[in-house]
Amino acid sequence: MSVTTMPRGTTNAPSSPITRERIGLLLGPALFAIAYFIPALTGLDDAPRAVLAVTLWVATWWITEALPIPATSLMPIFLLPVFGGADQTTAATAYAHPIVFMYMGGFTIAIAIQKWNLHKRIAMAIITMVGSGGQRIILGVILATAFLSMWISNAATALMMLPIALALIAELRDKRIYDEETLRRFAKGLLLSVAYAASIGGLATLIGSVPNAVFAAVAEQNLGTTVSFAQWFFFAAPLTAVMLTFLYFYLTRIQFRVASRTSVSSDFAREQLKKLGRMSYEEKAVLAVFTAVGALWISSGFLPEALRLSDTSIAIIGAVSMFLLPAKQEKGGLLVWDDMKQLPWGLLLLFGGGLSLAAAFESSGLTTWFGELLGGLASLPFVLIIAALSVIVLFMTEIMSNTAVSNMLIPISIGLALGIGVDPYSIMAVVALSASCAFMLPISTPPNAAVFASDYITISDMVKAGFWVNMFAILVINGFVLLWQPLVMSAG
Repeated sequence: MSVTTMPRGTTNAPSSPITRERIGLLLGPALFAIAYFIPALTGLDDAPRAVLAVTLWVATWWITEALPIPATSLMPIFLLPVFGGADQTTAATAYAHPIVFMYMGGFTIAIAIQKWNLHKRIAMAIITMVGSGGQRIILGVILATAFLSMWISNAATALMMLPIALALIAELRDKRIYDEETLRRFAKGLLLSVAYAASIGGLATLIGSVPNAVFAAVAEQNLGTTVSFAQWFFFAAPLTAVMLTFLYFYLTRIQFRVASRTSVSSDFAREQLKKLGRMSYEEKAVLAVFTAVGALWISSGFLPEALRLSDTSIAIIGAVSMFLLPAKQEKGGLLVWDDMKQLPWGLLLLFGGGLSLAAAFESSGLTTWFGELLGGLASLPFVLIIAALSVIVLFMTEIMSNTAVSNMLIPISIGLALGIGVDPYSIMAVVALSASCAFMLPISTPPNAAVFASDYITISDMVKAGFWVNMFAILVINGFVLLWQPLVMSAG
């Protein structure tokens, strides 16, 4: 899951954040003043001009972190009504959007999974089933990391898998299975598989990455259409599978080629499972709730109307169940309220801030203005438009928060789609998916930063490997948006 308490691009910030923050502190209100007080620049009426100006201010402070990002995310609540961009109700109710509560429910379930170590057992079980040789160790780690990242934040997944990967490397070194140079190549491939699979796995589900949920929320808010968990999964899960397949073969057969040898991975994983012991009652209970929630998310859309539940209701039912079901190892439920200190409240505010701006885009007519402004692109082939957009967004998110990028560009992408006369979902999907794919720099994602902290990865390694993963991501995203998305998920 591409979600952390501090969004992408905010960890491992550049070496002189004070300068950046001070520049941003002044630049944000300056851009606001230029856009708002000089109407001739845009020709917009008062309301859409106010929304544009507020967006420039908030986006600048998001990017430069002039204030803590969650604090900046509260600004639309007062800036939009004060300057006439939107009424108070429109600005504030976005923070209670159903998608925000779906994320809250998903986060709560993830806290329970981590609290009772179910995530470790799942990872070790996958490695046990797959492992037999250096290449298969990497395959097992990729599968375990990607699966967990569909439900748990990409940062938490990477931090959980990193010590497992390092222990596997140490085991291979101790048993002298590889010479030093071969071991070093294997270590690079294994560690980068953790970083990249943690980001790719989150593409598959609506709760796996913030841009995915922004897509669904903006679609409902600005287009009046509902994107269900199942719809997104059927669209994005095959794309995720293709990218993971490429990742495995690219890392093990091209970039960090290592001959397969007798493996210790199964033994290692079994030893870790022995240390965990038999599944506790708490693990079984959490697994039962987790499985039921996942099954309902995927199948609810196929149930009769009278029995159908929204994705948000399913997530909250699962979250409440964690408090309702009793624990045996401690007093109270599987979760107690003190556990909710781990909930990334700041991220929920960030999400709400983006949705508040998106609501103002629609209510003020700013989306239509962007559509008219970008209508000139209609003369270009659609393939070139989405290709250029995916490249721009992907390389923007190498140095910026993916949440900030998606909050800024997904509402604008609706205007672009209207301007060129295409299904809005196609442009929105390109932005959402591209915003989650950043593989070249340590500052691009928390998983990249985590593995870079080891002694095995250099910036050169990450840039070389990540560049080609980026290129493949662009090809796959464009291909799926052109060929698969119209069949399974359309705005109509």
